[in-house]
Amino acid sequence: MKNYRKVAITFFGSLFLFMSACQEGPKKDEPRTSEEPQVEKISPPEGIISLEESKSLYDNYSKHRMDMIQQYEAERQPDGKFEAARFSSFTYEDIKQYMAYVEQEAKEANVEISSLRIYFANYPDKERFPDGKKVVHPRQNSMFIVPTMLVDGEEYGFYIGSDGKAKLIKDAVGAKSMGQKTDQGDKAYASFAPTLFQDDDKSLNLNHGTSGPPPFTDF
Repeated sequence: MKNYRKVAITFFGSLFLFMSACQEGPKKDEPRTSEEPQVEKISPPEGIISLEESKSLYDNYSKHRMDMIQQYEAERQPDGKFEAARFSSFTYEDIKQYMAYVEQEAKEANVEISSLRIYFANYPDKERFPDGKKVVHPRQNSMFIVPTMLVDGEEYGFYIGSDGKAKLIKDAVGAKSMGQKTDQGDKAYASFAPTLFQDDDKSLNLNHGTSGPPPFTDF
């Protein structure tokens, strides 16, 4: 009888230990069976320049452009106060949204974006842009961004037509006629042809950033 009792105690004791082991979670110090994927480190673009070169470029603009702009605007409006712009900026979130938007539109139009062309620009001496937005800094220099695509080995800015296809900007607005003199001696420029645009055409050009003299200059 004692032997049966010992066997029963040993059996139930072993069963209890087995069940406890099954319910016990993995130990904290156990090594992971799978490693987290490593994110590939991004190399700097070839166009990255040093702080010394950045300072040199900034100073060159100050020396060879700023005075001429200030003088021109002073002659244009002697009674008006004008301070030439030194930068144009867009928020980081706006740039991310813009990149995602142009990639989306290009993909739907079945074209590849070749580059982003940055055009120098100048705001009008008016209170509002043609789209109704306020001109915060009249006469101020600015820039706008145009995505390009390859056509016969050449890059051209494009927009999305009402048919959903990518179309060349130059075919819609026409090339400017350079070097034509007016009676006053100024150069005349051919105007854009907005009548070629349809209401549901999509421009992919980005502007309306923040332009002006830096409140706290970097250089």
